[in-house]
Amino acid sequence: MSGVVNLLEFDLDGLAAFCEQLGEKRFRATQLFRWIHQKGASDFAQMSDLAKSLRDKLAGAAEVRPLAVASEQASSDGTIKWLFDVGGGNAVETVFIPEDDRGTLCVSSQAGCAVGCRFCSTGHQGFSRNLSTGEIVAQLWFAEHHLRRRLNLPDGERAITNVVMMGMGEPLQNYAALLPALRVMLDDHGYGLSRRRVTVSTSGVVPMIDRLRDDCPVALAVSLHAPNDPLRDDLVPLNRKYGIAELLAACNRYLDRAPRDFITFEYCMLDGVNDAPEQARELIALVRHKVPCKFNLIPFNPFPESGLKRSPRERVMAFARVLQDAGVITTVRKTRGDDIDAACGQLAGEVQDRTRVKARIATRSPIRIHRQGDAQDKQDNAGTRQETNA
Repeated sequence: MSGVVNLLEFDLDGLAAFCEQLGEKRFRATQLFRWIHQKGASDFAQMSDLAKSLRDKLAGAAEVRPLAVASEQASSDGTIKWLFDVGGGNAVETVFIPEDDRGTLCVSSQAGCAVGCRFCSTGHQGFSRNLSTGEIVAQLWFAEHHLRRRLNLPDGERAITNVVMMGMGEPLQNYAALLPALRVMLDDHGYGLSRRRVTVSTSGVVPMIDRLRDDCPVALAVSLHAPNDPLRDDLVPLNRKYGIAELLAACNRYLDRAPRDFITFEYCMLDGVNDAPEQARELIALVRHKVPCKFNLIPFNPFPESGLKRSPRERVMAFARVLQDAGVITTVRKTRGDDIDAACGQLAGEVQDRTRVKARIATRSPIRIHRQGDAQDKQDNAGTRQETNA
């Protein structure tokens, strides 16, 4: 079976090319694509409107290969977290978040993450490998059709209305696999999701933001987390390569083709680190009249290795008021699934680290608190930022 092709690896164009190799026309690929993604079928014998000759060919050459579910946990608030075994001692987590008007699936793109943000549990596990397109799509394929059966939904009603690429990994560092996966999500013969309802979250991989704009512009969320370069260098190491000014310029370019007329900036609230009123005012100066945006303030979900604490709620709300009073659209994210470690920044899974992250963390200096007076730090860092790898 080593030569058997996993059909979850293909967007519709890719599946059409595969069917052409089998001597079949494109409309057969469309039928097959619908069976797999709209109906959740994995048994070719069930695909009744496919010619028997094609079903026979597929039986020897292809399969719909799901991920093995290692565990499932349900939160008291209805959030569900699955741990999927992706082989080689690695497992990734996927989270379903139900709301009254939507069902959101948080999807992983890598086993681990190489960015190493201070406040992210995934980054503290290191990085093993990129997921394939089929492994990304399989998370949605399983969740959608499992939940339809579990919730006893009528034909045609979706369980998942929104997908956020905010699980384990930096999606834009796995672009070759991400792009076909997004196209499967958006295709009317697949999951038929609106570009506004599919969000890619990035820590700021500037060249790939530009590529996503050209290839498949969906909603964009940027993990900002700091109002200046010195602090962001500490919190998001990728900032040493692509500083805030360069990142904001890429955001503006992205808006030329984006399905929404704003960028969402994610901002994790860290006690005594980035939550002071003067830092909120610094954010205002950074974005007002420069980047159409909204801020999503995220309560930090602590884990022991981070050495960080969650900002008190009153400080989060005061920070939000400063932004709102300046006319900046600001929301405070409701924490979901934290009782099963399914909230933002908590996804960890199992990672066979190839990056020696624990050794690097052990030598990392304590985080500094940066205020507006650190202008000299900004100037000193600017000259070296482009030469430093994340």
